[in-house]
Amino acid sequence: QVQLVESGGGLVQAGGSLRLSCAASGRTFSSYAMGWFRQAPGKEREFAAAISWSGGTTYYADSVKGRFTISRDNAKNTVYLQMNSLKPEDTAVYYCAALYAPYYSGRGRTEVFYWGQGTQVTVSS
Repeated sequence: QVQLVESGGGLVQAGGSLRLSCAASGRTFSSYAMGWFRQAPGKEREFAAAISWSGGTTYYADSVKGRFTISRDNAKNTVYLQMNSLKPEDTAVYYCAALYAPYYSGRGRTEVFYWGQGTQVTVSS
């Protein structure tokens, strides 16, 4: 079993930055890829970013590429999402996710075996 606890969400103006953190416990953290997904009101949960087990490979949705950076510290069992140049359309609940495999294969939510509880990010215009 895995427990994921997100933190770092909040309210920020457009153009600002936020850093999300996700602390993991339980199953060996360094053995699987991690991801961040987000869900805006009235929309489906969508992929935002993922990182391989070692941190050597990262993946981004086109909508966040160049603005968001995912990273992980396996010694601290923590994954981060640095979000810069935030836009109102980035407003959503952000979910940390543990993936089944060491690498992300591009199949979105079907690759997730455990979710965090989510943290709200609101970007005002």
